[in-house]
Amino acid sequence: MVKPMTKDALLSAFGGESMAHMRYLIFADIAEKEGFKNVARLFRAIAYAEQVHAANHYRALREYNEDAKVVAGAPIGPGRTNKNLELAIRGEEYEVSEMYPIYLEIARYQDEKEAEISFSYAYRAEQIHAQLYREAKEYVDKGLDWPLEGKIWICPVCGHTYVGAEPPERCPVCGVPKEKYVGF
Repeated sequence: MVKPMTKDALLSAFGGESMAHMRYLIFADIAEKEGFKNVARLFRAIAYAEQVHAANHYRALREYNEDAKVVAGAPIGPGRTNKNLELAIRGEEYEVSEMYPIYLEIARYQDEKEAEISFSYAYRAEQIHAQLYREAKEYVDKGLDWPLEGKIWICPVCGHTYVGAEPPERCPVCGVPKEKYVGF
């Protein structure tokens, strides 16, 4: 059984990643309607990565089989694409600067290896997500779409995110071969 503090962190992270997944799909639809097709692709790609993170956190709960009240904060309030990017940046930066560092320490302290791996995967990907959203926002603030060459590639195991013509030969986080990456 997962220890209580780690269980609470996993439930919170599961809730937060699940909400991010849905929020980014909504943001993608808005970006598409506003003519920011590449920003819409970015939101959809990262939504998939957040789904990967949520699934990893859920699996790390192992035999936990009870009703749970999931408490997870999230920047809410869809608007125009530049506002949605700002909300996405805030959410990703919170995960990188506050949430995942603490959750990682809890999992390490409680010797919960599966949770530690899940939190580590998400932490590393969220750093990339925040940077990509910052880059996209610079263009959207000028009324321009984010100039994307190639695809946005997501590792289906850890959520690692890569932009380019082809994914890396192996995921630098979990080692998955390039053939497994999902392109957007």
